[in-house]
Amino acid sequence: MLNIHNLSISFQGEYLFEEITFKLGLGDRIGLIGKNGAGKSTMLRILSKEQEADTGQIAADKDLKIGFLKQDIDFDFGKTVLEESYEAFKEIKACEAKLEQINIQLAERTDYESESYNQLMIDLNEIQHQYEILGGYNYQGDTEKILQGLGFKREDFNKLTDTFSGGWRMRIELAKLLLQNNDLLLLDEPTNHLDIESIIWLENFLKSYSGAVVIVSHDKMFLDNVTNRTIEISLGRIYDYNKPYTKFLALRKEMKIQQLAAQKNQEKQIQQTEKLIEKFRAKASKATMAQSLIKKLDRIDRIEVDEDDNSVMSLNFPVSVTPGKVVVELENVSKSYGDLQVLHNVSLAVPRDIKTAFVGQNGQGKSTLAKIIVGEIEHEGKLNLGHNVQIGYFAQNQAEYLDGSKTVLDTMIDAANETNRSKVRDILGSFLFRGEEVEKYVRVLSGGERNRLALAKLLLQPLNVLIMDEPTNHLDIKSKNVLKDALKKFEGTLILVSHDRDFLQGLTDTVYEFKDQNIKEYLGDIDFFLEQRNLENLREAEKRTVIANKPKENNKQSYQDQKKLKSLNNRLSNIESKINQLEKDIKSDDLKLATNYDETASDPKFFDAYQTKKKSLEKLMADWEKVQFELDEISK
Repeated sequence: MLNIHNLSISFQGEYLFEEITFKLGLGDRIGLIGKNGAGKSTMLRILSKEQEADTGQIAADKDLKIGFLKQDIDFDFGKTVLEESYEAFKEIKACEAKLEQINIQLAERTDYESESYNQLMIDLNEIQHQYEILGGYNYQGDTEKILQGLGFKREDFNKLTDTFSGGWRMRIELAKLLLQNNDLLLLDEPTNHLDIESIIWLENFLKSYSGAVVIVSHDKMFLDNVTNRTIEISLGRIYDYNKPYTKFLALRKEMKIQQLAAQKNQEKQIQQTEKLIEKFRAKASKATMAQSLIKKLDRIDRIEVDEDDNSVMSLNFPVSVTPGKVVVELENVSKSYGDLQVLHNVSLAVPRDIKTAFVGQNGQGKSTLAKIIVGEIEHEGKLNLGHNVQIGYFAQNQAEYLDGSKTVLDTMIDAANETNRSKVRDILGSFLFRGEEVEKYVRVLSGGERNRLALAKLLLQPLNVLIMDEPTNHLDIKSKNVLKDALKKFEGTLILVSHDRDFLQGLTDTVYEFKDQNIKEYLGDIDFFLEQRNLENLREAEKRTVIANKPKENNKQSYQDQKKLKSLNNRLSNIESKINQLEKDIKSDDLKLATNYDETASDPKFFDAYQTKKKSLEKLMADWEKVQFELDEISK
């Protein structure tokens, strides 16, 4: 599919990576990992042909289709969610335009016997076949499924993209990529703007994706669940193993132990040989032997142990003063944006020193409540902060507030006060901004570097309550581990908005789920919350089943309903089985037409059978809707 040979690229005389070689094949789901600034996003841009390497070659299969999800996207406004999503189907939309033009001509013309009219009919037939092969009759349904999987509701489909946040617009871009049937997907931090439910949906989608996928992500659980291969970029080299992330780490550690042992043994052999050379040099009769040993020594391939880039930031959040027993108290808090009600009569008390997670789908009010607590937005209801409460706030788009025209050092000095200005360089050093790096302009920093700078700024203010909204976005895995350890050790109160399951594990004492304008409390960490959610869903399903099958006072009407319900369920199952088989058959026929059109089209029976299958599928879908409607009516 894609061969990368001796690829090198450098910036300001220093190599990001040098003469690296690897292959991408069908079914590869690769986790591309490395520290912030190691060159991961650069690699994706090179693979997508958006950027050229300094040296090396990339050989690709003919007509290879590549889809690239970037961290930052350009978005055209003025379209609805559906209209923007349909941009994924340029060929289908072109066919639709041609069909519309031909149908208009056919409706207006009356020269039915003319050659040109006959040609229009031939063109219509050919374009219709092409339309079917491209999936023209299915693309709208496929689009709705993908959008719903990524968290959109049906009522969102006809809203303008202008009304959605950057995170939701990123989801639309992801939906377009997933709909395009690309051979290779390049995804740069795809989970950054997804909630937990959408991440799980994306995992399942990618696991069954037939093409190749290269994913830059710092979500360890996502990488373990999706990938079957890991490529790490470290100190200009790559390490490539057919293992998901956690197994890759274990294998890499084991290989390094073996390398160290082999290097130790080789060093012993070299030392013994060198002693013999020195001994034989002193004797004329052994001079020839000494020369032979020297040549042997020169021919030895010295075993090198893989270097690790173990530089990590150092982070500690000191508590300024001890606050009162209750740090935040909310009573009947509500918030609307125009006609959109986000929060309704929310009440909450946050005790001192408790670590709390806010979770739930995007748009349910997590960030809104965080902003209300820090006084950033107006609201209805009461908000009381406890005695001596000093809040440190890390916003979801914190890095965007940084001034790109300032240097890293100036950014910190401007945020410091007289008591801590002298510590600015030490703080920057602990966040891996050392030497000349402090003179870098903010605009040239990577997403992870900007987040590190925003965290460093946070240490310049006194705090005993930390409110952090998606702090792990763009941070590499090592930096995320450092942040997690620092938050575990933090002796103050923590409110954490996050979709990162791995980051949340074992970190918080309480989880609040945001749903339907309100919140629900779970006294445990994220694993406990997910376990409880699954149990609740099962209970709800069992409850609905019991209600549907429960006899109504053992009367005749209830027995009739039960009998009909069983019959309808059997019928529905039978219809679904037939639909699945027909869809497989039609997909197989589409493939035949796409790969060998001339031979397939020459068989007159093929198109008759093909159309019969299409009509049968339409009838079965109608039957399915009818049976499902009857089932719903009885269940009520």
